[in-house]
Amino acid sequence: MEMVAFLVQFPLFMFAVTLHEVSHGWVALRLGDATARMAGRLTLNPLKHIDPVGTLILPIFLLWVHSPFVIGWAKPVPINPLNLRRPKQDMFWVGAAGPVSNFSFALVVSLLVRAFGGALPPLVTSMAIYLITINLLLGTFNLLPIPPLDGSRVLVGILPPEPARFLLRLERWGILLMVLLLSTGFIDRVIWPVVAMLGRVLGL
Repeated sequence: MEMVAFLVQFPLFMFAVTLHEVSHGWVALRLGDATARMAGRLTLNPLKHIDPVGTLILPIFLLWVHSPFVIGWAKPVPINPLNLRRPKQDMFWVGAAGPVSNFSFALVVSLLVRAFGGALPPLVTSMAIYLITINLLLGTFNLLPIPPLDGSRVLVGILPPEPARFLLRLERWGILLMVLLLSTGFIDRVIWPVVAMLGRVLGL
């Protein structure tokens, strides 16, 4: 049964992180930057977005040890801010696109569950609930204002130039900061309650 759960959950996680990254590239394209499209990254094929650590090793490990949360990331789509029509302002929208896509997809799935829940097999309902949860978790986690998470891009888009440059300089320490947050229980104490609240709003 544990292996069945793993085989069901991991593809759903892959879809969520793939949707997240494609959304960044699609919004960048609409705002003038075709870098992601030229790199062949505007596709929902998860093989095009795999990051060995963030998409495979970390989430598989967390699923395998029955972690109360599963977090990870796909290979970031390439974005060239200089190609954007208004680089500073447009990076706000490019950064926000990933979390917005996850929250929007969670909303759509929750509406479908409400509409057809009584007619769905238990396995399908469980898959839908997991898909909603993982999208809420990815959207919430990525809004943290820590480079290279999307929250930092959003914040850079609205901060004055000097604070924005300071935030960008933190990117070299971004992975270390995220590891510290994960190791200190930040997910359990802060992120997970937010996800649970959003889940209740969606009727989970």
